[in-house]
Amino acid sequence: METSSIVILDFGSQYTQLIARRIREQNVFSVVLPCTASLEEVQAQRPLGIILSGGPCSVYDADAPPADPRVLELGLPVLGICYGLQFITHHLGGKVRSAEKREYGHAEVMVEDAGNALFTNVPPSVNVWMSHGDEALELPPGFHRTAKTANAVAGIANPERRIWAVQFHPEVKHTAHGTDLLRNFVFNICDAKPEWTPELFIQSTVAAIREKVGDGQAICALSGGVDSSVAAVLVHRAIGDQLTCVFVDNGVLRLNEFEKVQQNLRGKLGLNLVAVDASKRFLDKLAGVTDPEAKRKIIGNEFIAVFDDEAHRIAQQTGGVDWLVQGTLYPDVIESSSVKGPSQTIKSHHNVGGLPEDMKLKLIEPLRDLFKDEVRRIGADLGMPQDILQRQPFPGPGLAVRILGEITPERVALLQEADDIVVDEIKKAGLYQQIWQSFAVLLPVKSVGVMGDQRTYAYTCAIRAVHSDDGMTADWVPLPYDVLKKISSRIVNEVRGINRVVYDITSKPPGTIEWE
Repeated sequence: METSSIVILDFGSQYTQLIARRIREQNVFSVVLPCTASLEEVQAQRPLGIILSGGPCSVYDADAPPADPRVLELGLPVLGICYGLQFITHHLGGKVRSAEKREYGHAEVMVEDAGNALFTNVPPSVNVWMSHGDEALELPPGFHRTAKTANAVAGIANPERRIWAVQFHPEVKHTAHGTDLLRNFVFNICDAKPEWTPELFIQSTVAAIREKVGDGQAICALSGGVDSSVAAVLVHRAIGDQLTCVFVDNGVLRLNEFEKVQQNLRGKLGLNLVAVDASKRFLDKLAGVTDPEAKRKIIGNEFIAVFDDEAHRIAQQTGGVDWLVQGTLYPDVIESSSVKGPSQTIKSHHNVGGLPEDMKLKLIEPLRDLFKDEVRRIGADLGMPQDILQRQPFPGPGLAVRILGEITPERVALLQEADDIVVDEIKKAGLYQQIWQSFAVLLPVKSVGVMGDQRTYAYTCAIRAVHSDDGMTADWVPLPYDVLKKISSRIVNEVRGINRVVYDITSKPPGTIEWE
């Protein structure tokens, strides 16, 4: 994309993507690079400024992330956040030490340099979010303290060198005026312009895909969800009939999903769609597998194998297929990466992990730099129907990561029925579009019950509903008791094989949205 950006160098913080989101919310493009990126890679992004993220390491550790300190010498505005402040201090001649009093959670920051460009419109006392065990003991030459807490340095600056840093996290919502601080850096210090819009993204992405594919043929891995559907429409706009969409029944779809998706994609979007029933093929591979990562890798590999088979068949009709389109999003990429650069691996995703090394198709992932809400905005600008764009996220591995333990056709059928009841009651209550995700999970736990004066011994079902902006963090939803009552009553009465329903009240972190 030929646009200027704010480059964020990731030192391993779980908050790094929030920095990117906050900047993009201002219609300024931001890109996250591993802290190990070369100067050439940084400069290739046409940066107007550089942000150094937080991270779990200490700058004085032998295995501290090996970033190039020359990024501080490019003459570009630099903002260090948390570990970023310590990196600046350490590499420019100051001293960092393990803090006598660590700061985790809320803290009160006193601004000492109100005239500093970074603190414009920020009050002299502000509540912030801290997450650090180290502190700046001595500042580098030419730097002065701009803010403090009762325990530590909270901000430093050297305007002549165009370097600013804060010890707290302005990107998280817990920090009051955090967005004001980031806006000050992006607009007042970096002189960025709010020019990154869905329209610009569509135009530049369509042009780039058209140039990349040329006269070639592409197949798109469609799940029927928002991500893959928007990716398909975007690529279809670029290359038209050169795109064939492939929708696979992997045996772990929701109830009647195979038929519903075909109706949506063919009827409402006009896509050239090939539907493949590979349910037995997937279920045979998953038989006896209980490890969550193994499930994801098996499904990822089998997806690619199925697409490879379809590519050969389509190639006979079109003269060859070179490209595979996937709806990979930014959180997928980040959560599938590993630390010492990007953030720590939480779980692999089927569309970014487990790809065979000998995969014959080249990848097109037009959404891999976007968050879910950005994808929905892109879809709206593409003219896609709201009933497709507002669908709640559904994991690529499908119900496989919502069935704890072994996956069998019988257990899939149980969860399909229970999940359908959850979605139905959530929609009836008018809550579907207010909730990020709401679904059922089948647990490998049986318990004793009583129905009609008879003893039962059946499975337990967990209900999960969460609020989120982008899937990176989430809070559990306090569903109304009458909705929970209806869901529970219907499941135990209508789904033979489940006799107990529980509600998951865990947020992310410490949990993840999906159970596996």
